[in-house]
Parts: sequence; structure tokens; C-alpha cells
Amino acid sequence: MKCILIFDCTNDIIYTKYNKKFALHINEFAKSEGLIPEEQNASSKLSANVLVQIFSPIVTSQRIMSCQFGNSTSQRIMSCQFGNSYTSIQCEDGLNISFEEYMGYLFLSVGNDDIPSMKRFLSICIMIIRYICGPNVLELKNNTNKSTLITHLIDCWTNLKNNDQGMFIEAIEQIILNQDLTTSTVQALREAVEKMQCLTDCRKIHGLLLAQNKFLGLYSSQNAKVLSCTDTLFSILLSESTKMITNNKSEAEPDSEDEFYSPSSTPDDIATESHENYIYSYQILLSGNDYIPKCIPHVLHVSPITEEINLLLFIEIGNISVASNLYESFLYLHNLQSVQIQRDVETLRPVFENLDSSIKKLCDALKKSKNNMIETVLKQLNKHWDFMRKKYQEFIKVQSGEALLRGESMTAGLLDIFKEILKVTAYDEEIMKSTQRAANECSKIVMEKLVLFKDFLKVKAMKHFSLGSYPLFKQYLEEFPGLVHFIYIDRTNHRITAPSLDFNADETLALTKQKIWSMIKFSRTHLEEGHLSIIWKDTTFSYAYFLCYAYFLWFEDTAGSAVKPTIFPTHASKPLPQPGIFSGDFYEKLKEACFPKTSPNKIRCYELYCVHLGLATAQCVLEHTRRIAATIWEIKGQPDHPIDLL
Repeated sequence: MKCILIFDCTNDIIYTKYNKKFALHINEFAKSEGLIPEEQNASSKLSANVLVQIFSPIVTSQRIMSCQFGNSTSQRIMSCQFGNSYTSIQCEDGLNISFEEYMGYLFLSVGNDDIPSMKRFLSICIMIIRYICGPNVLELKNNTNKSTLITHLIDCWTNLKNNDQGMFIEAIEQIILNQDLTTSTVQALREAVEKMQCLTDCRKIHGLLLAQNKFLGLYSSQNAKVLSCTDTLFSILLSESTKMITNNKSEAEPDSEDEFYSPSSTPDDIATESHENYIYSYQILLSGNDYIPKCIPHVLHVSPITEEINLLLFIEIGNISVASNLYESFLYLHNLQSVQIQRDVETLRPVFENLDSSIKKLCDALKKSKNNMIETVLKQLNKHWDFMRKKYQEFIKVQSGEALLRGESMTAGLLDIFKEILKVTAYDEEIMKSTQRAANECSKIVMEKLVLFKDFLKVKAMKHFSLGSYPLFKQYLEEFPGLVHFIYIDRTNHRITAPSLDFNADETLALTKQKIWSMIKFSRTHLEEGHLSIIWKDTTFSYAYFLCYAYFLWFEDTAGSAVKPTIFPTHASKPLPQPGIFSGDFYEKLKEACFPKTSPNKIRCYELYCVHLGLATAQCVLEHTRRIAATIWEIKGQPDHPIDLL
């Protein structure tokens, strides 16, 4: 049983996604409560009205209990009564409910998964919505094309995280090529980007080449905003989703109760250039290579070069300054709406000042635009905010309850203005459609350049390398007796080096995909508790085949010398997100927590998972992990600094 519901501030549902088993269960419950007639036939469809009646009390309770109150005596009393926040509910029958909040909208997940998995699922949903809708979550209700696309992306992530270790770990697997092929790939991308610039008026462009869901190469034009690792990983997800749409892989089996995929349909946002050359075009909001998401507007064209290889062309549109300040204005307005219920000046003042500052920066950025539509909405923003600001200033100065009520009553209007600014500055359907033909021409350039290597790249994508293939890897394997599998991740750029697995081979007889996934989940659980190094054994198989697992996370300085945290994660003052990068860069924040007086740019972070046959001793595992970390460059083709794990 699985479901996700998204509620607005009035507890109306704006988005639903659920499987058949959940629908049948809710309909039976609704009958027992008299919400629907007893004679109504069992259905796999749910009424929004029924869902609201069932879940609204839970949503209201969660919101009230999560309120943060101020410092006055009356508020301290209220805090004792209601300030008991929670983000999940565990039921006796194994059913769990998890909550997450984004821009004033409450995301609720119901299912039989464990709480950490449900929290990760909700964070993924929020991430996908942020890339497609930005801060305007209401687009899910108002724009069928976007809600359909988001549903496809959720389906695609569900499929990938169950089958691909890169997506599950939230890192990028880069195909290792020799120098000649690497040069040819980058050269092809450079020519494609330059061709795109010549055929259009667009100057800031990225060209990204993927083989299946693996990274082949990237070329960026001058002054283009750097793609963050999260942007790249989301682009891999979007690229893979086009295959699901094309092949109708998202079509549900009607009799499958556990199915969570959605019926196949194609959003209108996806445009086809011709029957021979498909160009899938999207308007998305990338985060950029900054610590805080900026929602930078881009048009993305996904062009299949071969069945397995996709060319992605990112065209930066709009104004970065407008985009970043608009996102912050949305965020600070939401914060203001959250704290003004407290009626406390000391709590409200800093939030109001942040909003005031972000709106001033937004207005300055909008003034530089010559778009008539922007000039009109800018006048509305100035007029509306001038009056609203005076009311909040009056409350802060003399604590006038009437002034605060007048200010509060205008927040909805200000939010509507922000949404209009987002609409006219972040999306440009004309650019999306007018650049499709140019994208098609660019894809032909890449195809011609890679025609001699396409079959080789296809094989590399399907089977990157295995520990038993090619003389280099055979020699590498011989140096680590008992080693079954490893995953090495450079968390500076979130790149994976890991062998493919042949589960039919004798040395991997006891190893399954489920065991690798369980190893990663187990390590994450202990990492969240502050444990950076763990070794454990699995004795569920016979003595001959039980396995030994190891996980290490360590830090180095820019010279490659190992450095120990000045503050260990168990003593960190601020809570960290879940390990990964989709719901915030856990590793960047971990560096900040462990090295508070050092710039995160001066600290590198690495992870290493190892699986050995159970006969390997702890000393052997430690020695192997040290040597893998020191010699991994032999496989990657670029040297890394040696480290001392312990």
C-alpha cells in the first residue's frame, strides 16, 4: 500500500498518487464511516472529497503540533500544550505516515515502507517539483502537463532507485574512457554547443552526453552558470524518463495491487520534431552550483543519438538575479506566514527584514529588464509591498494588532504577484519551440562524431567494467583476495567508481542486489548517527558464503592529507539532511558541521563501501580499503591522493 498526497494551507488536496491497494482500502474505510454509499462498487479510484474528510484531521493536528511559539508567557504556555512537533506516525499494523513541508504545502506519504525510506521518497518528490514548478507548488493543480510530467519523473525515480546503485546512492556514475575517446566526446559536445549558439540568439548553453544513465561528457559555453551535481543527477532522471514515455514502460498492470506506476500518457510539454528525430523539450528550473537553490530558468532539449545515448542541451534563459531573489522572496514570505501566528515582535522582525531585503533586490533586478510585462508587474509589486511593509513596520514599532491583521490580509495578494513574476520571467515557450530545430541539427553533429564508437559506448553503458574483465581489472582483483564488490564515491563532485556485477559468478554467489541496497541503507542509518566507519558481517548464508561489509567516510585537505573532524557529527549543533544530495547536500553540510572554522571548499569528502567474502578478517578489510582508496586512480585514469582511513 502506497500513496502521496499534497495539501495546501486550507487542507485542500492539489496532487494525489496512489496504488490500487491503497484505493481499495480507503474506499472500504469510507464505506464503514458512511462517507460513501454501501452499495457503491469497489473502485481503484478515490474521491478527493473522501480523502480530505479522512486525512484533514491528521493534517490539521500535524500542523498545529509543529507550530513554533515565541518567548512571551502566554506563548510558552501554548508551547507546552502544542509545541510537540512530529514528522511521522507509526501504526500498530505496520502502516506508516510521513510528513514533509515545502513552501507552505504539506506532503503526506502513507505506506508500509520504513520511515527513513518514506522521508527520502517525500524529499525526492519535493526535489522534482522544485525543478519543474519552482516555488509555485500550486502549478500541480493548475497545470495538467506539469503534474503529468512530475508523475512520470516519480515513476522513473522509483524504477531507477530499485535497479541502479548510482541513483540509489544519489551520485553520478561516469563511464571511464581512454584519452582519445574522451577528447572526441568533448570535441563533439563543443561543436554542438557552438552550432547551437550560431543557429539561435542563445549564448549560455551546456551540452551533456549520457549513455543510459551514465555520464559521458559535458561542455559548457563561456559565462554559463555551472551545473550543480544535483542538476546533473536530475537531468539523468529526466533523460531516463523520456525512454519510459517512449516505450510506454510506465503503463500500469490493472490487476497489480502493489503497482505504484501511473498509466502512460505524454505531457504536452514534450514536443516531437519529426518521426525520425525526436526532440523532447522541457522548461525546468535548475539550482546552479550554489549552496542555496536558485531556480534558474532553462530550456532543456533531450535528443536521442542512439537507443542508449542521449544528448542534453541546456539553454539558460531569463535573469539569474531575478530568479535567485524571487526564490528567496517566496521562501521569506512563507516564513513570514508561518511566524506571524505567534504575534511576537522579536520572532517576526528578522523574518520581515529578510523579506524586505529580498524584495528590494528583486525590484532592482526587475528594473533592468525591458520587458513590458515585467514593467507592469513590477509596478504592482512596488505598490502592494509599500503598503504591506508599512503595516508590518507599524506592528513592530507599536505592536498594533490591527496593523498586523491588515498586513496578514495582504500576504495572499503578494504571493499572487510573485507567481506572476515567476510566470513571465522563468518560462518562455517561444524559445523552447524555436530552438528545437537547432537542437536537432546539433544532435546530428554529435551522431556523426561518435558513429564509430556508438556500439562500444553502448556496451560500456551496459557493463561499465567488472572485477574479472580485462587484464587491468584481473590484475587489480588479484591484489584484493576475497573482495567481491566495492563502491568508491568522491563526494566533492559526487562521482562513482564501481564495478559491474555478474551475480552468476562463483565469487558473487552470495551477493545480490538486495544485499547491496541493504548495505547502503544500513550504512546510511549509522552515518546519520555520526558513525563514519563501520564493519559488520552477514551470516544468513552458509559459512562458505556469508559476507563481510565495510563502510568508511573520511576527509582530506586540498593537499590530499587525511584530516580528522574538529567536531564529530554526534556533537553537531544543527540537524543534517538525509545522506545524499537530492534533499540538500548532506556532505557539504557535514563538512560545515565537522569543520566549523574551515571553508568547506578546503575539505574533500570520500566514501567507500566494500564487500568481502566472510572469511576476510577485519585487518584484511582495513588494509584493502586503504589500498583501494590509494590506487583507485589506476581505474579512473586520474590520480587521487593516498589517505589513511584510521
